[in-house]
Amino acid sequence: MAAFRQGPDDFSSSAYTRAAHDKLHGGLLVEGFDEESCRSQYQSATYRRNTGRRPSGHLVSKLRRHEALQRRCGPGTAAYRDALEQLKSGRNAAAAPPPPECMYLVSISYRGLGNRLLAAASPFLYPAAPSSSTPAPRRIRCSASPLRQNAGERRAQAGRGERFAGGSRGHAGAGVRGHPPRLQVYNQTDHDKLFFCDEDQRLLSSFQWLVLRTDGYIVPGLFLLETFREELDALFPERDAVFHHLGRYLFHPANHVWGLVTRYYRAHLAWAQRRVGIQVRVFPWEPDSPELLGRITRCTQEEGLLPRVVDTEEPAAVTADPAGRGVKSSAVLITSLKAWYYEQVKGMYWENAAAGGEVVVVGQPSHEEYQRYGMRSHEYKAWAEIFLLSLTDMLVTAGKSTFGYVAHGLAGMRPWVLLLNQANGTAGHGRPCSRGVSMEPCFHTAPPYDCKRRRDSGEIVPRVRHCEDVPTGLKLFDRKEW
Repeated sequence: MAAFRQGPDDFSSSAYTRAAHDKLHGGLLVEGFDEESCRSQYQSATYRRNTGRRPSGHLVSKLRRHEALQRRCGPGTAAYRDALEQLKSGRNAAAAPPPPECMYLVSISYRGLGNRLLAAASPFLYPAAPSSSTPAPRRIRCSASPLRQNAGERRAQAGRGERFAGGSRGHAGAGVRGHPPRLQVYNQTDHDKLFFCDEDQRLLSSFQWLVLRTDGYIVPGLFLLETFREELDALFPERDAVFHHLGRYLFHPANHVWGLVTRYYRAHLAWAQRRVGIQVRVFPWEPDSPELLGRITRCTQEEGLLPRVVDTEEPAAVTADPAGRGVKSSAVLITSLKAWYYEQVKGMYWENAAAGGEVVVVGQPSHEEYQRYGMRSHEYKAWAEIFLLSLTDMLVTAGKSTFGYVAHGLAGMRPWVLLLNQANGTAGHGRPCSRGVSMEPCFHTAPPYDCKRRRDSGEIVPRVRHCEDVPTGLKLFDRKEW
């Protein structure tokens, strides 16, 4: 398979050149893993464009230290057994000196697969920011449906304890004096947003067990904290590539799902000179929307992602690609719970000739009609389709979609976003889509103000701004002019 390098803003087919495969993703991964047990870990690089984004040396070094710490502190070790005994006994080992080497963050995620993937990346980064001696959650080496493992163990770990309520100003302050065994640090309520205040972060070092419950991406909130800013800047000098690096390190489809990905890719995408992904996030109860279909069509054609159709009964002349590679060709991958949008786009290019004689073939791997939370076969397909979207050359995603966030973050590309009317969730008016200003996911439930001066949280630090699809949310940027 060919890998491609793209310029920052040029997505025309001529912008791609072959680049060497880097199966270790710039040092994120290490040699020596049993490839047969998880084929996607090393093989995915041969299917995906080389974006030229390399992790910092500091990030690579920190990952290796965390892996070593995991071997000392993770499940199955004596330190882990001791920490569980402390939790069951109701004692907090971190409340008295000397503090234990092994501290634990329990991540509880929920909702759909996209939400849970984003929610996994956030607690993975958090321990790396406050301390080099705090173990990150276990790395997800290879998974059919990420985050299904050890759900019972996570519930048991949560045990008893106090809920974070604004440091010493709230209930958790009283809890510290009584040394509860664990603290629930974040649960997406307004009060929990004090988690993103520097003075409240000092409380958290007093607990050996922290529990974070979220269904989204909270990383932009960590960049608001002065306590973590210097370390995060060193880990991610390219601010808009945080999830890109974390996702490629963490998320590797299991062999069964990898088979779904590779078989579809070889049959439906590999042959084309240009691969276009379109992610249509619609809910089962919503009627098929000609307006949304029109916005998808206008977006892909007006932005030059796909050719316009020619309204003529005569066949269009077949033209050669300037590079001498034969007929110009595009493979379109549509992912959606519904089949109607795929059928309409496919019919448009079947019943009409494409301008310039371009060959356009449209496919959709599945259409489940309803989202089935917790059903393994459903989530296998969802994970395969997220990964397939990340293998395309250009991507159109629905606004506010965590499914789309994961796809373009793994791909390392800025998507074209189908913006929605925030009042009723339907397609809005005006431009059909907007080019994403960053490939980072949006933190939907971000704190609205900073902790001290009550300034707008989107104006506190450089390169943290409000999202284009969620005006009250926050996302990371790299370009300083935004």
